[in-house]
Amino acid sequence: MTPLRCIAIDDEPFALEILSDDIKKIVFLELITTFSSALDASAWLNANAVDLIFLDIQMPTLTGIQFLRTVPNPPMVIFTTAYEQYALEGFELNVIDYLLKPVPFERFLRAVQKAYDLFELRKKEVPSSPIIERGFFFIFSEYKEIKLFYDEIMYVEGLKDYVKIFTIHQSKPILTRLNLKAMEAKLSSDQFCRVHNSFIVAFDKITSFQKSKLQVGHWEIPVGNRFLANFEQKYRASI
Repeated sequence: MTPLRCIAIDDEPFALEILSDDIKKIVFLELITTFSSALDASAWLNANAVDLIFLDIQMPTLTGIQFLRTVPNPPMVIFTTAYEQYALEGFELNVIDYLLKPVPFERFLRAVQKAYDLFELRKKEVPSSPIIERGFFFIFSEYKEIKLFYDEIMYVEGLKDYVKIFTIHQSKPILTRLNLKAMEAKLSSDQFCRVHNSFIVAFDKITSFQKSKLQVGHWEIPVGNRFLANFEQKYRASI
């Protein structure tokens, strides 16, 4: 359980003491500090963050309502006051609850439970990291259409009117009736490069490279002279 980090602001020492004791009884509340002045609390909030503020309204110099209007992106707030007449203004400021002093503990518990429920709901609504869509295409092999993801391809070998596609998940290559030039047109030049009359490789699957050959896992792929300069340029740019 993640506790709500909270502060309490009240200019009456006795009221602040009672409020502090009530907060400490609740397992999901963590009292960070207390203030007898809204001005002191305002300065503290400039450098610190909390989840919930317990806030008195009638205070000298700066009232609770005036204080709340000065807080950019305020956290959740529960008003604690002896005056009923500010209730409408409090709810216009989107406070969680409005507690009248003296506050019965049962009423206090209902208010903080409401705050905690909202806190938990907001945590669930935090957007997750965006899902990156994987690119794919379809090929025909063995009388069926196969969905093939680009990031699963290690290399492609051309055999006249056929190609063998070697992937990371299959021990045997996929054989499809397609020439190497047509296969090359299906693949992104940012991810793949033709390195020989008979081979196309995926940049991110290359494990080592020499002038005349490269390694893709356990497989050794020849590099043709007429493809070498183009391959070296693209490969180094992809690293």
